[in-house]
Amino acid sequence: MTPLTALSDALAALVQQAAPIVVGVHGGSRRGTSGVIWQDGVVVTAEEALRRDDGLQVALPGGETVTATLAGRDPSTDIAVLRIAGTVGSVLEPAPEARPGELVLALGRRHGAMVSRFGIVSQAGEAWRSMRGGRIDRFIRLDLSLDAPLEGGAAIDAAGRLIGMQVFGPRGRVLVIPAATIARVVPQILADGTVGRGYLGLGLHRVGGGRRDAAPGQAGVIVVSIDPDGPGAAAGVLLGDVITSWNGEAIAGLRDIMVRLGSESIGTAVDLGLVRAGAATKLTLHVGKRPAG
Repeated sequence: MTPLTALSDALAALVQQAAPIVVGVHGGSRRGTSGVIWQDGVVVTAEEALRRDDGLQVALPGGETVTATLAGRDPSTDIAVLRIAGTVGSVLEPAPEARPGELVLALGRRHGAMVSRFGIVSQAGEAWRSMRGGRIDRFIRLDLSLDAPLEGGAAIDAAGRLIGMQVFGPRGRVLVIPAATIARVVPQILADGTVGRGYLGLGLHRVGGGRRDAAPGQAGVIVVSIDPDGPGAAAGVLLGDVITSWNGEAIAGLRDIMVRLGSESIGTAVDLGLVRAGAATKLTLHVGKRPAG
């Protein structure tokens, strides 16, 4: 046996080993997408690819298609959780922290058949915030080509361990939502149907074109509406206030606020730097939990 045939056989064996946890998901996309059996009766898939909340079906590894119900979504981490009847599949051991250069297989299902892509981890780094403010436990980018039906499928390492779920990032880059993030988010969704987000009770609009070097009061976010029962009102925020800093860190736009309102922000005290009628002032605000709906 040559080294190439040995590698080929090893890759095929890895795909076969992981096949029992990889499913097809039909939820509004004409071509469908993929998912991962996370635990008995529970499937995770890419939230962005799940176009509807009802009429969901899951194509199981054995060829059977079953009805699924949506347990909940977390757009901030791109995780959707589905419930299916019965005890199906097994689970994979989670991989250790991914490292650049590691071999990786991206697995999914198209029309019920297993599909795989082979590549490497091109970039890996510390935890990061998504554009919607979700905390992703590790930044993992893959160097491989990914078809739309494989989004939401399983990314595994050379030992057959689960790195996480592959999704499309900005500009079509292939990213991985790590197994650690899925493990943190799934119990919250199963319990509450969602993941809590921080709430200020303020309607905000950017001022100053997002320039961090603008003059005081000319960069930040301006308060355009206030929930009278929300944390902002309780803290004494007024219409027209410009929020310029959060715990001493400059605020240049709405995203600077959004990324700070993850679930871990709920109940925390925040020192807001404001410009009110041209004068700098500070307030302490206690972050609330975003109301449902």
